[in-house]
Amino acid sequence: MDGNQSVYDIKSAQLPYLHGFGLRMFVKALGWPVVGRLLVDNLLATAGIKAFRQKQFTEEPTLMPIHFADHPVREYAVPHFESKQVPESIEGFRFATAADFHQAYLEAKFSPLDVAERVIVAVEDSNQQSPPLRAVIATDAGEIRQQAEASAARYLDGNPLSPIDGVPVAVKDEIDLAPYPTTVGTAFLGDSPARSDATVAGRLRAMGALLIGKTNMHEIGINVTGLNPHHGIVRNPYSTAHYSGGSSSGSGSAVAAGLCPVAIGADGGGSIRIPSAFCGVVGIKSTFGRISEHGAFPLCWSVAHIGPLAATTRDAALAWQVIAGPDPLDRNTRHQPAPEIGGWDQIDLSQIRIGVFWPWFRHASADIVAANQTMLAKYQSMGAQIVDIQLPDLEAARVAHIITITAEMSQSLRSFHHHFEKHGLDVKTNLLLARSFTAEDYVQAQRVRTRLMAHFAAAFEQVDVIATPSVGLAAPPIKPHALPDGDSDVTVTTEIMRFAQPANLTGLPAISFPVGYNQEGLPLSMQLMGRPWDEKTLFGMALRAEQVTVRQKPTWHYDLFGD
Repeated sequence: MDGNQSVYDIKSAQLPYLHGFGLRMFVKALGWPVVGRLLVDNLLATAGIKAFRQKQFTEEPTLMPIHFADHPVREYAVPHFESKQVPESIEGFRFATAADFHQAYLEAKFSPLDVAERVIVAVEDSNQQSPPLRAVIATDAGEIRQQAEASAARYLDGNPLSPIDGVPVAVKDEIDLAPYPTTVGTAFLGDSPARSDATVAGRLRAMGALLIGKTNMHEIGINVTGLNPHHGIVRNPYSTAHYSGGSSSGSGSAVAAGLCPVAIGADGGGSIRIPSAFCGVVGIKSTFGRISEHGAFPLCWSVAHIGPLAATTRDAALAWQVIAGPDPLDRNTRHQPAPEIGGWDQIDLSQIRIGVFWPWFRHASADIVAANQTMLAKYQSMGAQIVDIQLPDLEAARVAHIITITAEMSQSLRSFHHHFEKHGLDVKTNLLLARSFTAEDYVQAQRVRTRLMAHFAAAFEQVDVIATPSVGLAAPPIKPHALPDGDSDVTVTTEIMRFAQPANLTGLPAISFPVGYNQEGLPLSMQLMGRPWDEKTLFGMALRAEQVTVRQKPTWHYDLFGD
C-alpha cells in the first residue's frame, strides 16, 4: 500500500437522504424517550462518534488554537494600503472591482450617489425575480443614501477616506451592523436593530465603505448549502438551480451577482470558503484571532473566524487590510504580529514549496481534481516546487470538529431553548445530536486539536503552503424535495466540508479561489492553507492563479456601471 494512502483514513459517507414528511417524523422521533435514544445511537455511529470514542489521544487539550507571535501588536492602526488600487486587465469576464469604483469617483465619471441608487434598485430586483436570489435580505435605502452623500462630498473635496470609500460592501447577518437587526438566519433572533456596529463593520464604515445591508445565511451557520426556510434559499448566480454554499451564503451570492465587490462572512467550518468556491469568488479565513469577533453572534468560540469574500484577490486583500488587526474588545486578537502584507502582489513562486497530501487532494469529484491538478502544473511552470507530505489523523480531526462546533453552538443557544421548535428541520437534527455529546467527547476533541496542530506544524517545516480543493464537489443542485422546509443530506454535506475543517480546528489561515469551471459552467476552486499569520503568501498565490484563470460571467449578474 502507498505510504500516503496508508495514513489517509477519511471515507466517503453513504447515508439516507431525508426530506419532507419523512424528515419531520425523524426529527420528531428524535425527541421520543426510547426511539429517540436508538436513533441518536445510530446517528453517533454513522457520524463516526462511536469509533472516535474508542480511540486514545494523550495530548493535552487545546481549547483555543491561538498562535502566539514573537512581537505582537496591541493596538489597531489605520492601514497603509499596500494593494495596487487601479483597475487592471484580466482574461475572460471582468468583475467590477473596488478599484473601478474608486477610479470612477476620482475621475467624476460616477458618484457614490449614482452607485447607491443602482445598488438599491438591483437588490430589490434580485428579490423580486422568480425564483428570487435572496442574497441580501435587509437594506435601508435612506441609510444607504446618507452614506453615499457623505462619500460623494469627500470625493468632491478631493479627500476620500480610503480606496474603499464609496465601495458597496454587504455584511453577513451574523454580524452586527447598525441600524439592522442581527437574525443569525433564525426566525426568532433580531427583534430589534443593532445599537452599534461590530468591530469589523465599524472599521469598514470608518474607511468610508458603502455598507448596503445584511446578507442571508444558513440558519445559525450550522450547514453549508444556503437553504434557509425562514429568509429564503440563496441562489447561485452561476445557476439558480444550484446551491450557493454556506453558511455565508448571501455574501458569496451577492459578490458573484455584482451587488457588491466585497462582502463580509464568517467561517466556523468552511463558511467563507465554501460559498466562495460554489460562487466562483475569493474568500479567506485568516489565522485565528487575526480579525475581531466583537459584535458577531457567539456561535462557536474556538473555531470562529470573520473575513472577506470578494470578486477578486485584490479586493479581498483590500478589505482584509481594513478589518484585520488587534481589538481591545476581543482578547483573542491581542497575540498577532502586525497585519502587514507589503509586496504581497509581487510574490516570487520560485521560493514557494507547495505541499500536497495526494490521497486527500484526490478525494473529490473528477472535475475538481482535474482543475486543481492543472493549477498545480501552472504553479510549477511559474517556479513553485510540489512536495509530497503526509497529514495523519484527518478522520479524527473531522469528528473532532463536528463535536467542537456543534457542542459550542448548542451551548450558545441554550438560553433560547424555548424557541427550539422555530428552528429548521436540519438545525433541529444537528442540535439534538449535539446534545448527546459528553464532556469527555469535547475534551477528546480538543486533544485531537492539539495533535492536528502538531501534524500541520511538522508539514510546514517542509513546505510554505498546503494545497487541496476547496470542496469535494461543485455546487450541488437544489433538490425539489428540499423546498420549502429543508432536507438532510449528510452524504453531500460530508463531501462539501472535506477540506475545510482542519483550518478551523488548527486556526491556520486558508484561502479559496477559482481555478476553472465544469461542463455545466459551475465554478471549481482551490484552497491553500498557510503558516500562522502568513496571509500575505496566500493572497500572493491566489493572485497568481487569478492571472492565469479565464473567468466566466455568472448567468445572474448586475453591472452597477452599465445602463
